[in-house]
Amino acid sequence: MAKESLFTVLIKEGLNRFQIHYDWRTDQAVLYSAREWDDYIQWCEYNKSFTVFSPLTRDARFCNDLETRGLFQKYGLMDYLERVIGLMRKGRHIMLDGYYLKSRDIRFICHVHSVKCGINNRSQAVVMGGIRRHEPEEEEIDVIIDGMNLARGMSFKNVAAMVPCGGCKITVQAKPVDLSDLDEVGFLAYANDRCRNTTGPDMRYPPELADVVKKHFSLGFAGAANGPLGPSGGPTAYGTYHAMKQAAKFVFGSESLKGKTIAIQGLGAVGHVLAEYLIQEDARLIVCDSDEKTIRGLKEKYPEQSISVVDPEDIYYVDADIFSPSAIGGIITKERIPGMKFKIILGGANNQLKASSQEEEYDLARELEKAGITFQVAWWHNIGGVMSGYEEFVNQEKADIKTLYTKIEELCSKQTWSNLSMAKELGITPTEMAYKTVEDKIYK
Repeated sequence: MAKESLFTVLIKEGLNRFQIHYDWRTDQAVLYSAREWDDYIQWCEYNKSFTVFSPLTRDARFCNDLETRGLFQKYGLMDYLERVIGLMRKGRHIMLDGYYLKSRDIRFICHVHSVKCGINNRSQAVVMGGIRRHEPEEEEIDVIIDGMNLARGMSFKNVAAMVPCGGCKITVQAKPVDLSDLDEVGFLAYANDRCRNTTGPDMRYPPELADVVKKHFSLGFAGAANGPLGPSGGPTAYGTYHAMKQAAKFVFGSESLKGKTIAIQGLGAVGHVLAEYLIQEDARLIVCDSDEKTIRGLKEKYPEQSISVVDPEDIYYVDADIFSPSAIGGIITKERIPGMKFKIILGGANNQLKASSQEEEYDLARELEKAGITFQVAWWHNIGGVMSGYEEFVNQEKADIKTLYTKIEELCSKQTWSNLSMAKELGITPTEMAYKTVEDKIYK
């Protein structure tokens, strides 16, 4: 386990749940910790012999704010706790909701940024955000920062996607999931439902996880491999592709990408699909990925296409018209910007700017503008995945992929052109413009 962890209190005290509530209006943080279930619960029985409302132990323990703070003090973790609360303050996050499964050392946190858009939406799901896995040995503070940044982006993304849910993100520190282990999968379904979240498999969780959850436990997962709309990567790539065409029209005067050199960072669920859309337009590609097999597969499938390969660390500095980050976040830094030669940066990856607040994002967006690079914050256009998830959650097996893709193309195209044009008119960056358009719906 990481050197400093919120879960240390749970492990040492035989507890399995904690919450940190934060009210950014009053700057008040309130803690809660508890033992809410017995260690021997068979999670494969979730929604069969018990539900989220069932009592799961006769040996319950509930600790209020003062008692929970005392436990953090007892284990020398007060400074760490204050650091986490400081991050919540910085990004105006309202809650961290943690669950611990002792038998498999699974540390599950739902990072809730806002529930504003999920109140009175006539749905069980108040928030919506994906679930991603981190390795057990990763430093927990890095995982929390990742989760918070993604949750904050989801709040705004849901507004941009016209999805009536608040924003959150789930991070799980655990070994790779065993989809045949229904106790493990059942616990993930239970914890997600407790959070009132509609989720979908994200980084390091396979789309098949949603298939197993939906078959055995809950309809709170979307983006299933065998679902009516498939994994979320395809819709995300489709929306990003149409947003890119509008950015090209804005910068180059034509939405055609033929002959343009486009650098794609990552050929995963989003990047690979995006690459194929760009190949159809006869764009020249420069790609990188940690998996050589993936790169080789793309080149073999399109032997006549111009596809160059570079090392991952070199992708930031290649000569290309457009850079499309399609993998991890936090890759655009103040140090890298001076070496970038792109005219446009527009990709499907979340949180491309290495920042943990809107103010830090604004600073980096302005640096990009000074460097002559048109950049739009990703949550404004990589909305295809969340649109797909909500469509599946609402309509289940009746969800229609043609209807979905029509909505994605229209919304991503219209909003990107409008955002870029309005930003230019007001003399601000497209990132500031995007926030200006939606932030009252989150904070007012």
